[in-house]
Amino acid sequence: MPLTQDLLNELTQEAAVTRRYLASVPFDKATFQPHEKSEMLGRLAIHVAEIVGWWKACILHDELDFTNFEPKDIQSTDELLAYFDALLAEAKATLQQAKDADLENRTWSMRYEDIVYFTLSKKQALRTFCMNHLVHHRAQLGVYLRLLDIPVPAVYGPSADDDNVLLVEPFTT
Repeated sequence: MPLTQDLLNELTQEAAVTRRYLASVPFDKATFQPHEKSEMLGRLAIHVAEIVGWWKACILHDELDFTNFEPKDIQSTDELLAYFDALLAEAKATLQQAKDADLENRTWSMRYEDIVYFTLSKKQALRTFCMNHLVHHRAQLGVYLRLLDIPVPAVYGPSADDDNVLLVEPFTT
């Protein structure tokens, strides 16, 4: 299977899970912070959505400079989902046009002004900066939901909040 198809399949699967998490975010609790060093719920949710937009940036450009970055101002779950859906459509369309050789042989850097945080192959950047970063922050979002007593969506199997949780008998010999 071509690398681009493999990445597209993975992005599609993770995006479906991510969308369920984003759909659970209550914007009336957007200022919730589990700790003073933690991001507020609303900002974390927007960050989870915006990470999907970095796929396009990573594929089409050789760097992303955060010098003038301003997060999108989103005030509702509907706005958040529309933003995520638009970024996901762009990411998928861009990935479908990408060439495996470019992803494997060209590099991509993340920077802030003159500070270069890292330079990786585009393939590595998509896997770590785009995909793993998304999964990491989605997991954080799950903790926020749990602390707010909001059902946490299933990821790779049933969630403790699913009605159809499979109960497994303890292993015995």
